Amino acid sequence: MIKKELQTPFSTPYNTAPFSKIDDLDYLPTIKEAIILAKKEIDNIINNPEVPNFKNTIEALDFLGEQLDRISSIFFNLNSAETNETIQKIAQEVSPLLSEFSNDITLNEDLFKRVKLVYDTKGDLDLTPEQKTLLDKKYKGFSRNGANLPLAKKEKLREIDKKLSQLKLKFGENVLAETNKFEMLVTNETDLSGLPDGTKEAARQLAESKQKEGWLFTLDYPSYIPFVTYADNRELRKKITLAAGSKGFKGDKLDNQNIVLQIAKLRYERANLLGYKTHAHFVLEERMAQSPEKVQEFLNELLDKAKPAAQREFNNLETFAQELDGIKKLEKWDGSYYAEKLKQKLFNLDDEKLKPYFKLENVIQGAFTVASKLFDLKFEEINNIDKYHEDVLTYKVTDTQDNFVSILYADFFPRAGKRNGAWMTVYKPQYIKNNANSRPHISIVCNFTKPTKTKPSLLTFNEVTTLFHEFGHALHGMLANTTYPSLSGTSVFWDFVELPSQIMENWCYEKETLELFATHYETGEVIPMDLVHKIKESATFHEGMQTLRQLSFGLLDMSWHGLDPTGITDVKAHEAKTFENTKLYPDVAENCMSTAFSHIFQGGYASGYYSYKWAEVLDADAFEYFKEAGIFNKTVAKKFAAHILSLGGTEAPMTLYKRFRGQEPKPEALLRRSGLINNS
Repeated sequence: MIKKELQTPFSTPYNTAPFSKIDDLDYLPTIKEAIILAKKEIDNIINNPEVPNFKNTIEALDFLGEQLDRISSIFFNLNSAETNETIQKIAQEVSPLLSEFSNDITLNEDLFKRVKLVYDTKGDLDLTPEQKTLLDKKYKGFSRNGANLPLAKKEKLREIDKKLSQLKLKFGENVLAETNKFEMLVTNETDLSGLPDGTKEAARQLAESKQKEGWLFTLDYPSYIPFVTYADNRELRKKITLAAGSKGFKGDKLDNQNIVLQIAKLRYERANLLGYKTHAHFVLEERMAQSPEKVQEFLNELLDKAKPAAQREFNNLETFAQELDGIKKLEKWDGSYYAEKLKQKLFNLDDEKLKPYFKLENVIQGAFTVASKLFDLKFEEINNIDKYHEDVLTYKVTDTQDNFVSILYADFFPRAGKRNGAWMTVYKPQYIKNNANSRPHISIVCNFTKPTKTKPSLLTFNEVTTLFHEFGHALHGMLANTTYPSLSGTSVFWDFVELPSQIMENWCYEKETLELFATHYETGEVIPMDLVHKIKESATFHEGMQTLRQLSFGLLDMSWHGLDPTGITDVKAHEAKTFENTKLYPDVAENCMSTAFSHIFQGGYASGYYSYKWAEVLDADAFEYFKEAGIFNKTVAKKFAAHILSLGGTEAPMTLYKRFRGQEPKPEALLRRSGLINNS
C-alpha cells in the first residue's frame, strides 16, 4: 500500500511534490506498488468489452500510470540534483524495473491488437490534429519498440533495455564521482596570480568549509572555468584541465571506457533487432532531420563554412600567445586563458568588468520581466511549498488575469549531490482531463558561483545566457496547453526542443533587454552603453572555433550511433579518428571526451547532439522575425506562444514553425549572426 502522503494527487498546495514527506527508502516500495497499479490499468484497457476506440484505448493509454509517473519523476530529478549513495543504489534497482514495465506495455500483444485496430480505422475517425498525432505516436511506440517481433526477439529486447538502463546510470554515477573526487589545493598565493578576487574568495571559503588552509579549486564549473580562463600559472591550468578531460578515463573503478563500448554496441544491437541499420537510423526516424545521412550532410555543410574561420582564429590566437608569452605551441589548457586576453585586447571587454552588472537576483528578475513583456506572465516567489534543498527558490506563475499558469523551481548553486551543467526538467506535466486544465510544475537547475561573505552571486555573461537558455525551456513547459501529457510542453522532436531555449539567449545581447536588469550591484548604475556595444561586437568572437567545437561533438555522437560500432575496441583511438577533421589543439593522451560525454551516454541526446546547431538555424531565423517587428512586439510574441510554446508536440514541428514564421527557416540568418557570411 502506498503511503497516504505519497498518493496522487498529493494533499499539498498546487499538488506539488511532498519532498519533506518522502524518505529515500520510500521510493523503491512506492514505485513497485505504482507499477502494480499501472499494470491493473493496462488490464482494464485490454479487458474492456467495448470495441477499441480512440477514447477507451489511445486516450486511456496516455493517462496511464499517473502515480508512477509522478513519483518516478521526483526520484530521478533528485538523482540529478540532490543525490546520495542511497538514491544511487535505489536507482540501479528502479531503472531496470521501469524499463521492464515500459516493455510490458510495448510488447503486450493484446494491448497492441487494440491499438492497431484503432490505427487501422483512423481514416474513418473524426480526430483533431492533436488526436491524430497521439494515435500515430502510440502506434509507433509499439511498432518501433518490438510489438511486431517474434517472442524470442521480444525477450532479447527486454534484456538489452534492462542492461542499458543500468549502464547509463553507472556512467553518470562515475562522472559525478570523478567530478567530486578532484580537489586542487593551492597554498602559495603567488600561484593565484591573474585570478579575480571573487574567484579567490570563493576558493578560500571552500577550503575553510573543508577545514583546509589555502584556496581550494574543483571541477565544478564556477571553480573550473575562472581558473582556466584567468590563472597565470600554466602548470596549474594544465593540472586542472587534464583532470577535467580525463573523467572516466583512468583505468580505475570509475573508468567508463567499457561502459561506452557496451552502450554503443547494445544500442546498435537493439536497432538491428527492430529492423534499423543503426541506432541513429532508429532515433532520427522521429526527428526533423529524419536520417543520419541528412544530419551528416548538415554538419558537414556547416563544417565547410566554419573550418576556415576556425583555423584563422586559432592561428591568430597562437601568434598572440607567442608574442605575449613566447608560447610556441598552444595547448588545450591555454585556449581559454589566451582567448580571454585577446578578447580584452580587441574589445577591452573583460567578464570581470561585466559581472558586477549581473547579480543573480537581478538576472532572474530580468528573465521574468522579458517573459512578462512578451507573454504577459507574472512570477511571485512563494514559500508555502516543499523544497528538496534550502537553496531552491519556488515561484507561482500566473497570467495578467491572475489565472494559475505553473509552479517554477529554480536551483542555481553547485553541491556534492548535484551533477554539473544546466538543465530544465518537469515534476508534473500539463494536460487537460475531465475538462480541467492541470497545470505543470517546472524546474531549472544551474551551477553558478555561490555568494561569498562579501559578494552576492555575480554571473559571467556566459552564465547569463545559460540562465536565459534554461528559462526558455521552462517557458516551453509552463505555457503548455495541450490535452495529452505525452504531447505537452517539451515533449517534441529532439531537434525542435532547443528552439524555445536558444531563442531566449538572443534577448541577452539587446540594449532594450539589458537596460531592464543589468545594474551594478553596489551603485545601481545601469550597464554603460559602451559595454553593451562591446557585448554585441564581441558576440561573434571566435565563433568559428566555437562552431567547430559544437560540430565535433555532433560528429562524435554520430560516429558512435550512426555506424556499426561492433569493431571498435579502443574508445580513445576511435575518438581521435573522428576528431581528425575538426582538431585544432594537439591531442592530449590522458584525455578522452566520450568517457564523460553525459549528454549522449547518460542523457537523451544520443544521435541528437547535432540538434543544438539545427535549432540554432531555427532560433536565428525566428529572432530575425522578432527584430524586424521589434524585440518586444506583442503580435510576434503571441504567434510564438500560440504556435510554438503552447502546442508542444501536437503537430509536426515544421508545420508549427511555418505557422509562426510564414515560411521554412533559412540558414543564412545563423551564418549572418555568426559572422560566417556578410551581413548584407
